Amino acid sequence: MSLLERLNQDMKEALRNKEKERLSVIRMVKSSLQNEALKLGKDELTEEEELTVLSREIKQRKDSLQEYKSAGRDDLAQKDERDIEIIQSYMPQQLSEDELDAIVQETIAEVGATSKKDIGKVMSAIMPKVKGKADGSLVNQFVQKHLS
Repeated sequence: MSLLERLNQDMKEALRNKEKERLSVIRMVKSSLQNEALKLGKDELTEEEELTVLSREIKQRKDSLQEYKSAGRDDLAQKDERDIEIIQSYMPQQLSEDELDAIVQETIAEVGATSKKDIGKVMSAIMPKVKGKADGSLVNQFVQKHLS
């Protein structure tokens, strides 16, 4: 089942169950996917493009979350946290720290990185491998840990 089909099915379910917040997030995600398809001039997005859109939406919410918390707006922060949870339910299963650590070590060996100067090289090689399965900042932490 494609992501759009799943979103449509979940949207109907949310309508039936009167889950306004979930419905709103699903509509927003669906709209973002459709806008991306229009921007790229395609009828359907590839799975990788869909992951890119979902990741972008999560990142936007996380950025807003930090702003709300620093401004003391816990009500808005809680809403964004719930939005992130809903969007993440459409993402692939996240890698465990052990799995991520193994991928980082493997990629460092592949690239031949030896110092912190090689972080960019390692990150550009590793991000396509873990796209949608790990947060970029967490990947960066692991890479820095192994290169220092």
